[in-house]
Amino acid sequence: MGSVVALAGQVGGAKLADGLYRLRGEALTLVVNTGDDFEHLGLAFSPDIDTMLYTLAGIASPQMGWEPEGETRALQQMLRTLGGPDRPILGDRAIAAPLLRAEGLAGERRLTAITLDFCRHLGIRARVLPMSDERVRTHVLTEEGAVTFNEYFHELGCDPRVTGFQYAGADAARLPDEVLDALHAADLEAVVICPANPYHAIRPMLEIDGMKELLRRGRAPVIAVSPIVGGKALQGSAGKMMRELGREPSPRGIAGEYLRLIDGFVIDGEDAAFADGVRSLGIEPLVAPAIMRSVDDRVALARAVLDFAAVLREKRAAEVE
Repeated sequence: MGSVVALAGQVGGAKLADGLYRLRGEALTLVVNTGDDFEHLGLAFSPDIDTMLYTLAGIASPQMGWEPEGETRALQQMLRTLGGPDRPILGDRAIAAPLLRAEGLAGERRLTAITLDFCRHLGIRARVLPMSDERVRTHVLTEEGAVTFNEYFHELGCDPRVTGFQYAGADAARLPDEVLDALHAADLEAVVICPANPYHAIRPMLEIDGMKELLRRGRAPVIAVSPIVGGKALQGSAGKMMRELGREPSPRGIAGEYLRLIDGFVIDGEDAAFADGVRSLGIEPLVAPAIMRSVDDRVALARAVLDFAAVLREKRAAEVE
């Protein structure tokens, strides 16, 4: 049994990552989006990293996976009393990671090292890695102008019409050595792009210099899982963004965002009619239950993805022969 690398962001990505983790443990490396990171009140927030950490540690809130379970709001209430900002809403326990992260970054520690320390203290055996130690920020282009994703999400409530995206700093950022080692591993069996918004959760990772080339040239198959089921995004605003960008809000539309990058694409049974459309893009489809309501659902989808990867590896080997 070899190693697996997964690219992830958001709650949906963390759920599939949890399924993969339960199957592969320390053989799993998770590369997590940091394009949505932001600074607030002097602290360093990494929403997707913290969502991943809480999920894998088994302490994520079932309702709001970016926070620990049992969160309270005493800090937020006191901030309001003192005239502080109303957004984003801060939880008392969730503030610990941004506090320690800010202290570490101020001491010139790498975000990678800080995150691996969190993994160790939380008892997480998989490696959770930021996509880069350099600063990358996703900017949402709207009819009213460009805003950071943090502003678009927290202050504007995802209301403005989206016209495009920019990934500031991605062209100068580099992949951490730990990510390069995972992608170059001789026993790498699969690279999985977890279900998440392709524009602000996955694309920032792909825009870092060298990432696309590594995925295209790698020996392991690259498999993406659709975040769209029945024309709706399971989490977040992917469907809205796709419509505003003139893209088809469907599994085929999502697969098209990864054209010439992925070998396989997983879609839910509700969208089985899109399988031929995905295949027409030169991408092998797999129809499997993709909605993860329980831990068993997460594990079942993870197993289906890894079995799919094995089939694609065998097919590739047969073609070489």
